[in-house]
Amino acid sequence: MSRRDAEPEESRAIAGTVAIVGFPNVGKSTLINRLTQSRAAVVHETPGVTRDRKELLCEWTGTWFRLVDTGGVDAADGGPFGSKIAEQARAAIEEADLVLFVVDARAGITPGDEELAAILRAAKRPTIVLANKIDDPRRDTDAAVFHRLGLGEPWPLSGLHGHGSGDLLDEIVARLPGTGEVAIGQEAIRVAILGRPNVGKSSLLNRLVGRERVIVSDVPGTTRDAIDTVLKRGDTTFVLVDTAGLRRKRKQRQGIEYYSELRALEAAGRADVALVLFDSSEGIVEQDLAVADVARKAGCSTLALLSKWDVSELDIVEAEGHLARRLRQRPPVIAVSAKTGRGVNRVLDKVEELFAKHSGRITTGELNRALGELREARPGPQGERGRRLKLMYGTQVSTRPPRIRIFVNDPGLVTRDYGYWVENELRKCFSLEGVPVSIDFVKSE
Repeated sequence: MSRRDAEPEESRAIAGTVAIVGFPNVGKSTLINRLTQSRAAVVHETPGVTRDRKELLCEWTGTWFRLVDTGGVDAADGGPFGSKIAEQARAAIEEADLVLFVVDARAGITPGDEELAAILRAAKRPTIVLANKIDDPRRDTDAAVFHRLGLGEPWPLSGLHGHGSGDLLDEIVARLPGTGEVAIGQEAIRVAILGRPNVGKSSLLNRLVGRERVIVSDVPGTTRDAIDTVLKRGDTTFVLVDTAGLRRKRKQRQGIEYYSELRALEAAGRADVALVLFDSSEGIVEQDLAVADVARKAGCSTLALLSKWDVSELDIVEAEGHLARRLRQRPPVIAVSAKTGRGVNRVLDKVEELFAKHSGRITTGELNRALGELREARPGPQGERGRRLKLMYGTQVSTRPPRIRIFVNDPGLVTRDYGYWVENELRKCFSLEGVPVSIDFVKSE
């Protein structure tokens, strides 16, 4: 059974949305990993690692709620992301039912804490001040100084060691309204947006969603976490995952980027369809092809998008031919421009088509008729003693992605070339362009 071929998960009632905000490097990501019992947030000692809002589901004593991680708010930051991070955090505060304001108990009250406290008081959102990094319960009184922020009783906490986290979760669950919202289950189409750095992934996501959901910048490597955005269109629900740019060479991956890329690969691993972006203003390069192969190995159906088409001089027919020759999945190709909107409306239509093939089934009768045609079209490879491979019969054993089991007289006679030929012929026969087709050749009993 494939990793997504199980029965759909039951929908979960969501009690509310909790936003985590704070000055850079106060331990927000460590706290999120503690509360969700995961490593979903990138944790690193460099301030300002988390830039975009990232939404995660958290469960405590049977109650589910949405946890929104935000970038560190520092309006005085003169870097290219400072003001945009603050805007994202403010948007998260506006959408939240409860805000967790994380401060560094070791550092005391900083100007940044006071600035953010003023924003929270003006927003009038229910807020819990978390005095983090109190690793020794005997130092709980260190939290008292944060009464001065005017946001109620501060909570002593250690995101690193877990001190106080259980009590905090009890308080969160008690204060959430119970919205009646339902979490997204396995019936949704999960779409990973992949590409090397700065090919326009975030711009495309914002165009698809229709609002500034993630930070867009012309600085390579802006997106460091995999970020889920739910988009509903008619009766179809899409979960769009923007990811960090994938660098091909290991020596280019260091520190934060290494862990960000791991999360990009994890995002591909849980997606049904991958949108692989190629910067058409720069042409198709080897690194683009390597990214597309990541999607194939992760079991994603693939849609190739020639981005930045408004400034491209690429010939689309030549590009399609090149990608068909170089990419094993033979993905469909769409030229898009997030700036002008060209081709963007076609993207989700094509995603739905791909998903239908990705999750569909070929009947045993249809498959065996196709195998009969393959037997007539090309004899199987011959072994050293003159024995020839015979395709006996086949059946599809799983979906998402499709996996086919073909019974043969001797699996040892299957050559790599012949196996690829069978895969490509079945892809053409059943219109599976862009879909990974896994074939197991097994001995017929």
